[in-house]
Amino acid sequence: MKDRLARSHENPVSESRRLGWALAITATFMTVEVVGGIVSGSLALLADAGHMLTDTAALALAWFASRLALRPSNPRRSYGYHRAQVLAAFVNALALFAIVVWILIEAVQRLLAPPAIDGGTMLGVATAGLAANVAVYLTLRKGSDSNMNVAAARLHVLGDLLGSIGAIVAAVTILWTGWTPIDPLLSVLVSMLILRSATSLLGKSTRILMEDAPESIDLEALRRTLVNDVPGVRDVHDVHCWSLTTGQTMLTLHVALERDARPATVLRESKRVLAERFDIAHSALQLELEECPDEA
Repeated sequence: MKDRLARSHENPVSESRRLGWALAITATFMTVEVVGGIVSGSLALLADAGHMLTDTAALALAWFASRLALRPSNPRRSYGYHRAQVLAAFVNALALFAIVVWILIEAVQRLLAPPAIDGGTMLGVATAGLAANVAVYLTLRKGSDSNMNVAAARLHVLGDLLGSIGAIVAAVTILWTGWTPIDPLLSVLVSMLILRSATSLLGKSTRILMEDAPESIDLEALRRTLVNDVPGVRDVHDVHCWSLTTGQTMLTLHVALERDARPATVLRESKRVLAERFDIAHSALQLELEECPDEA
């Protein structure tokens, strides 16, 4: 038990450290890519640079949220600050939508009036950008897949990585054929890939913020299991289940007892069933020997 608790405290700290390193690498290379995009005149590079600029802010937000989540709970915030990571993921998902809109607007303008593009500069900067993005992505990839905050930051970086690949393909095409429309067209393709992932992330974070019941838990099956498998339980009602953050499920419910039931035994067995069969470690059960006071 002690080892498991130690790991649970180490993971958030390690994830915060990885986010810090990712932020440092991204912020450092961002300046290089912005300058390269301006010098070469490439939309693919500018789009990638703009995305990396927002990534710097997104990673800073994710890092701050991860640090905030380490703070202990207090009387006003009895659940602590874990929800800050979900808020950061929600904001980062919205930022990804804004990036896609900007890329699409720029792409249309470039298709209508194609500018001159320095393919050599574009290729060099895009290649360096790819190396930086791979380094950042691998740093974040070691983190927990269940942490929505880290997943949001990783999605921003993945968008940059795809943008760098698109810029390299566009640069090689321009150098070989001189066909500059490939630059905005590939930018649109990358933005569509980003949009799909951003939509999924926005949906997940919104469901947690709206305190929807986790999709992995069947509340009717949970109610039936307690009634059928825990001796002394007559009925289960007023069930509320939600996620504090990814991987942390909370549950409250009312348990109506049989006349001869032993409350302490029912409580202990109900907690065991919830933990073992539904992976719910934190639950609050109201035991009722008479009619439900809330319904009365």
